[in-house]
Amino acid sequence: MESIKHECGIAIIRLRKPLGFYKEKYGTRLYGLDKLYLLMEKQHNRGQEGAGLGCVSMTAQPGEEYIYRERALGAQAIDDIFAQVRLQIHEALMNGEPRTPFEGELYMGHLRYSTTGKSGMKYVHPFLRRNNWKSRNLMLCGNFNMTNVDEIFNDIVSRGQHPRVMSDTAILLEQLGEALDDDNQRLHRHYRAEGLTGDPLTQHIEDNLDFARILAHPVTTWDGGYVICGITGSGDLFVLRDPHGIRPAWYYCDDEIFVAASERPAIQTALNVPVDAVREITPGAAIIVKKNAQMLTHQVLPQLDNRRCTFERIYFSRGTDCDIYRERKALGRNLASRILDAVDGDLEHTIFSFIPNTAEVAYLGLIEGMHEHLHQQQVRDIKLLDTAAPDYDLKLRDILDRHLRIEKVANKDIKLRTFITEGNQRNDLAAHVYDVTYGQVRDGVDNLVVIDDSIVRGTTLRQSIMRILDRLSPKRIIIASSSPQVRYPDYYGIDMSRMAEFCAFRAAVQLLRDTHQEQIIEHVYQRCKSQQDKPKEELQNHVADIYAPFTEEQISCKIADILTDKDIHTEVRIIYQTLDGLHKSCPETPGDWYFSGDYPTPGGKRMLNQAYIDWYENHS
Repeated sequence: MESIKHECGIAIIRLRKPLGFYKEKYGTRLYGLDKLYLLMEKQHNRGQEGAGLGCVSMTAQPGEEYIYRERALGAQAIDDIFAQVRLQIHEALMNGEPRTPFEGELYMGHLRYSTTGKSGMKYVHPFLRRNNWKSRNLMLCGNFNMTNVDEIFNDIVSRGQHPRVMSDTAILLEQLGEALDDDNQRLHRHYRAEGLTGDPLTQHIEDNLDFARILAHPVTTWDGGYVICGITGSGDLFVLRDPHGIRPAWYYCDDEIFVAASERPAIQTALNVPVDAVREITPGAAIIVKKNAQMLTHQVLPQLDNRRCTFERIYFSRGTDCDIYRERKALGRNLASRILDAVDGDLEHTIFSFIPNTAEVAYLGLIEGMHEHLHQQQVRDIKLLDTAAPDYDLKLRDILDRHLRIEKVANKDIKLRTFITEGNQRNDLAAHVYDVTYGQVRDGVDNLVVIDDSIVRGTTLRQSIMRILDRLSPKRIIIASSSPQVRYPDYYGIDMSRMAEFCAFRAAVQLLRDTHQEQIIEHVYQRCKSQQDKPKEELQNHVADIYAPFTEEQISCKIADILTDKDIHTEVRIIYQTLDGLHKSCPETPGDWYFSGDYPTPGGKRMLNQAYIDWYENHS
């Protein structure tokens, strides 16, 4: 019910034939640009704070531009950057220029969501490192968060560099840029020793850059979840994925085109290819497309245990992916038995609905699960009927007429400008962001079940959803989350980094106070402090002790209590997905650290400790 800002989206294209081929076959030399627009629009869900695109032309002559970049801020950034690109192309055509801007063989697109609180144009990808030698230019974008920016910063400082900003993208750009310079210099010495000079020397360097070598050192210093993409001015390209596969990455390649993106359906739609034609980039591997368009795969880091992000399946990714659609339905279906218990098995007096729209697929799964139970109940009751009884037909009809009550009880009405007011007035406006459908719920008689994809902070639930559902005067409100309780911060690309934000954490702390176990709060703080100077590889998750004394049900009950204001008259229950139910529904994506505290890299535990220390020193 509340928006979670999260990891970004990437779109990479390499045309593998001369531009004239696309003009003849598809009627345009801007075929790659058109496909980039589709790939970015089909991943619009991944970034609405900014967008950028870059292009490299491999046929530009000396004195002509060969690297183009356009960036914009805001939810309409995709439209804005492509409008600017089209304007530049139009002006070039009107001026009779032989080549138009953004007419090239390599394209890079990026959709940005800030996960660090930093905003502004200087943080919008792609980043660009310029040089007069084409092979030393590097354009970079990615979907990533590094948990050890300070260590990477110190690494490049120790090598003599002077970074101008403390941004992970800028630091990675300089780190990779130095490695690219080193390989250029290595090749320069080698071919000069063979007697090459001038353009032949330059061409040999461009043709023989070794990206397996270039990536070798930088990646050993990285701790985090990442998909990093780079394009050189001379036409080399790489897409690198972290060794746990935390962040998603897919690619497609044929004789005409190479494409990589964050989401599989985007590639399927943009290129009209079947699902089995799109392949996942192996964790720890880099896909490298050389200047001559040859595609190579290099295992840069050993593939480690699978920690693919489950939030991708629950919430972030587009539900049009065939596997994600099936998994979201399974998440909803897994909630059916627990919801049935919550309404005391009374389907006749229970209405099912969902908020927000992203929960619709899980809702379909829930309804399937409820239909299965209803059918079992009907079969059982039919078997108990006395076929010789005079009222047999009437009772049989009554059983067969039973059905689930499925209604749309809430709609997101308008985008109210709550920032213009303060205090209670602002809360009152927030309560009207959604509107309800009246006349479906019988006062004090019907249970109202509403499924959501995640309940993380609970702010929208408390300020808006609870209030509007309470207006319908149901007997009981059951809010069901298709994801488990979010208990721990994320540091791999999702904007969930502060302990106080999580309603599950607030509930557990309150339970400790209610049960006179406040000493645990202090003990966890001391344990986290004691680990501050230890290497990150030796750290333990002591924050788990906050939750240890209580069951999931106890914490869910306390969440319902703290999210239900005193002016709500209806009984409210909150049901969360279990970890077991999550893993049964999403068997191929076991990364669950925000639910379980089992971080995939050592840097996650270090940042968890710091998050708890910050919370304790400011809130306890």
